[in-house]
Amino acid sequence: MKLSERLSIVEPTRADSSLAPPTTARIEGDDPMWRFRQQISDSLYARLGARLFDSTLDQAQLGALVTREIGELVVEVGAPLSPGERQRFVREIIDDVMGLGPIEQFLADSTVSEIMVNGTNPIFVERRGKIHETDARFMNEQHLRRVIDRIVGTVGRRIDESSPMVDARLLDGSRVNAIIPPLSVDGPALTIRKFSNDKLGVHELVELGALSAQVAELLGAAVRGALTVLVSGGTGTGKTTLLNVLSSFIPDDERIVTIEDAVELQLRQKHVVRLESRPANIEGRGEIAIRDLVRNSLRMRPDRIVVGEVRGAEALDMLQAINTGHDGSLTTVHANSPRDALARLETMVMMAGFDLPLKAIRDQVCSGLDIIVQLTRFRDGTRRVTQVTEVVGMEGEIITLSDLFTFNYGDGVDANGRVRGSLVPTGIRPAFLQHLADLGITVGDGSSMEATPAEKPARKRLW
Repeated sequence: MKLSERLSIVEPTRADSSLAPPTTARIEGDDPMWRFRQQISDSLYARLGARLFDSTLDQAQLGALVTREIGELVVEVGAPLSPGERQRFVREIIDDVMGLGPIEQFLADSTVSEIMVNGTNPIFVERRGKIHETDARFMNEQHLRRVIDRIVGTVGRRIDESSPMVDARLLDGSRVNAIIPPLSVDGPALTIRKFSNDKLGVHELVELGALSAQVAELLGAAVRGALTVLVSGGTGTGKTTLLNVLSSFIPDDERIVTIEDAVELQLRQKHVVRLESRPANIEGRGEIAIRDLVRNSLRMRPDRIVVGEVRGAEALDMLQAINTGHDGSLTTVHANSPRDALARLETMVMMAGFDLPLKAIRDQVCSGLDIIVQLTRFRDGTRRVTQVTEVVGMEGEIITLSDLFTFNYGDGVDANGRVRGSLVPTGIRPAFLQHLADLGITVGDGSSMEATPAEKPARKRLW
């Protein structure tokens, strides 16, 4: 996606540090090319000034203007650059002035899923689940701060000593977290989790080994049958990806309301309402939390409520919604096992501020949830479903769980270091099969794995 589609450049109305040229207060290293690049950048800002932010110029016109000026400056300085070096040099300067500096190339790279900037150290990226160090880096802390200010400014936020950390997102949905000194001791840190426009389908996940065809069919039938599914896993395990896939099984004639901190879900059904929370402004006012949106969604006549992630008191409202006629809702939670997921839900319900007995909380959880799907990220970078567990009922004050599928870790790894295990059925018959049969949904003939017409073919890539 082009920069013009991610960031909208506005004309400055006041003196702002994010619009000023990068200073030469501290250049990392003694590389002459770094100093030359800094000199050209300073000269470019001095010559063009506010024209860099002229709203009457489109992206192509502004790019042509910047390219021409950089060429003239290089000629004036008389730098002995080869045609290839000059082309690369011009591109880097344009990225600094019009884009997001050295991270621009990684935003355009479809193989990169995460970008991690640790001050002026080399930039790290994640490809296919593994972290790699790159040769790119920011020239100095001022250079990095200018890029951070440009990002957060597009969403009406600011970052400074009074508010030294911020969550934002690019217009393509990529999630951004920035934190600066004094909280970040070694300089500003910037983390970008990229948002993919290529929607993976259930068949792609089966082909990639993320889950088995048998599990995919069972989960598809469960979603069609309006069973409530909780996706559990650690950071970066693919919870949102799986939630997208599960959402594709929701019938196209139902009204769906999605609630997220930052919009990531890509539902293709016709009747979808997307809600996004809002952080507090610089005065500490105006916050709209996930819990507020869950409450509001109940007044919007939803058939299904899909919450991107529950991480606080909204867990209570979500459980109440599920238990009062909104069966088949979907959500995710950070946890390392199905049992841990239940414990986290109990803790989050207690965060709502009501002095509820633990037995009452567990009754709500037990009657609301039907299936927990556990995701794990392996050392080889792959992300797979490792457990499918049914919430059976209560025995005394303990919630009873029944594992339907578990991951076989005993197969070791292959010559390439890839884990060879797979999901295997435990042999326990799910208690909800009779409920699905009463609805006319048959598990075992393969029909439950067919997604709704809302699911479009997706380009294959590693998950």
